[in-house]
Amino acid sequence: MLLGMGTVATVAPVLEPGAEPRFDAVLYPSRSLPPAGFALLMTAVALVSTAIGAGFFLIGAWPVTGFLGLDVLLLYLAFRWNYRQARRAEFIRLDADALLVRRIEPSGRSREWRFDPYWVQVRIDAATDRLILRSHGKQVAIGDFLVSTEREEVAAALRRALGEHRSPAPT
Repeated sequence: MLLGMGTVATVAPVLEPGAEPRFDAVLYPSRSLPPAGFALLMTAVALVSTAIGAGFFLIGAWPVTGFLGLDVLLLYLAFRWNYRQARRAEFIRLDADALLVRRIEPSGRSREWRFDPYWVQVRIDAATDRLILRSHGKQVAIGDFLVSTEREEVAAALRRALGEHRSPAPT
């Protein structure tokens, strides 16, 4: 099953020989700006801040120049933090044996959850608007970085794939 989610969630078919998954998706947060755009933005902000700072320096208000430099530094650090957060990803795969969820954190740490596809429940919690996979007392929230409509699309596609997996093949 293919699930198209624009730039935020796409399918990445990772097939092992002889095993075709019913559902195989990679979820990742959208990036606010590509690297080339980031370089252009930082250059423009630095040039404007330098020009304004030079003007203030020439009229004797030299401390303003330091604050303008601080603004540039804080903007740079905010974007770097954003790019670090964009390194996260969630891999969701449903094959004949299990529903496997693998999460890669921005730090590079990886965690996995394995669910029996016949028992797993897919639901969106009304209070928190989180997409929850639950089975046998364990649960995991997926797609927290997606917007609400994207979480609903992922939930619907996953429910459909689980339904197809659970129903017996026609003879």
